[in-house]
Amino acid sequence: MIKIKQAIVVEGRYDKNTLSQVVDAPIFQTDGFAIMHDKQQLELLRKVAQKRGLIVFTDSDGAGFVIRNKLKSAIPGEYLLHAYIPDVYGKERRKSAPGKEGKLGVEGMTPHVLVDCLLRAGATVEGEETAVREAQITKLDMFNAGLSGGPDSSRKRKALIKLLDLPEHMSSNALLQALNMLCTKDEFYRLTDLL
Repeated sequence: MIKIKQAIVVEGRYDKNTLSQVVDAPIFQTDGFAIMHDKQQLELLRKVAQKRGLIVFTDSDGAGFVIRNKLKSAIPGEYLLHAYIPDVYGKERRKSAPGKEGKLGVEGMTPHVLVDCLLRAGATVEGEETAVREAQITKLDMFNAGLSGGPDSSRKRKALIKLLDLPEHMSSNALLQALNMLCTKDEFYRLTDLL
């Protein structure tokens, strides 16, 4: 079990139960789409985010991204980190059938994958120093690498997302944020040369 400085927000109670077996941190749940209309819960998450930081850890399906985007619009970005689980197809043990998109959610991931996702998001493990990145990857870098503004940009972004084992629903801005957490500018250009 690792102890993380930031609080974490997940979609439901099964996600929370799974994550609480791996991580020592406050874990909040949105109760799915209930967060869309729960002003008190949003205010609580906003206060927690300002106090200790908040990691948004939703499923990689369309619903997870709707919830993630709601939180992004309600809480200032400087207080948020975004953890993304990979697209893994299957069904959770407790369910009789896979979800609408056929992907496993946070509750279906192994402890190793969950910890890896949190570390890749930039979670601060208590007792360890955090690495500081030198130069940030910018939108201009994405353009220069052919990931935006070109006729083949969409295909290249999808290939990079697959190469990095990130969810397919990521927007260009979310991909940029993930890239800055996962690699240096030099590593980014080496990866894009492979596309």
